[in-house]
Amino acid sequence: MAVAGPPPQEGSSGWVWRPVAQDPLLARGFHSCTELRGRFYLVGGLLSGVARQPSSDTVVFDPAGGQVVRLGARGSPSRSHHDAAPVGGRWLCVVGGWDGSRRLSTVAALDTERGVWESWTATPGNCPPAGLSSHTCTRLSDLELRVAGREGGIRTQRRYGSIYTLKLDPGTHTYCYKEEDCHTVSRSGHCAALLQTPGPHPRHQLLLFGGCNSAEPEVAGHWSHGKIKEEPPAAPHLTEQLARLVSSVRGSRQGPQGLRHHSCSVVGPFAVLFGGETLTRARDTICNDLYIYDTRQSPPLWFHFSCADRGLKRMGHRTCLWNDQLYLVGGFGEDGRTATGQICILDLFI
Repeated sequence: MAVAGPPPQEGSSGWVWRPVAQDPLLARGFHSCTELRGRFYLVGGLLSGVARQPSSDTVVFDPAGGQVVRLGARGSPSRSHHDAAPVGGRWLCVVGGWDGSRRLSTVAALDTERGVWESWTATPGNCPPAGLSSHTCTRLSDLELRVAGREGGIRTQRRYGSIYTLKLDPGTHTYCYKEEDCHTVSRSGHCAALLQTPGPHPRHQLLLFGGCNSAEPEVAGHWSHGKIKEEPPAAPHLTEQLARLVSSVRGSRQGPQGLRHHSCSVVGPFAVLFGGETLTRARDTICNDLYIYDTRQSPPLWFHFSCADRGLKRMGHRTCLWNDQLYLVGGFGEDGRTATGQICILDLFI
């Protein structure tokens, strides 16, 4: 159901989330939201801030038609605090997460052509994490993910986190984790962005933002020119708008301080972060701020754009890039308990 958003107000900060859809099926947080074949697949999540048992729903949103439906495929996994990625243009792979009693590192896959959920199996050489939740999975190629984040059981939290490469084989319905030599600070509820460095010899870096009391991103992998084959979605108009926004005088040069359960999407040379929960002792910890990390020069620059609308405070939400537009999907609002069933589009005006 389409929802008309309010027009930008004079003197506002240059951006607004414009509502485009509203449906109770979308009301959840700590879910995954993945674009595949022009549709958004929402898997699992918590339906309220006090819920302990994750949902087993898979909900599909058609951004072109504005329609929301619950997928009737059997075997949809009960998951929250997981991540997901499209594979082979056909499968939606859900990696790790919380099932209501433990942290997992297994892979469940939805075959979108057959409408069937499958439990993929580990190969004999698999070296899995002890358990994953509030982690990230970043596509390096169509069949390879880089996994980073919290690792361990319910009562275990390590000071440092391992980095894993996860190889997926839809032909045999198998997966295999390989632990990399590098480690990161232990993080939970962070986000990740695969970005190119500027200059005549560009390379790719995987950066982790937030999830611990640190204002600066951490490098979780780097690749020389030509090693990364993954093609990010084209968004020329939104990229141009972001460039104009950061060149205006409306934002401050400040990065997020100790943020978790926020969202992040890569748009050209920019990482766009929104919302989240601050790691402070303040009573009002849920944010509605927009942060843009600009990699067009070295060193990269942060830009912070605040928001006066408390109704846009979000945590445990997702953003998803499609058709040159950035969508905001679900999450919990200002009280940290009430899930929103709203989908919005980021509008920029300079």
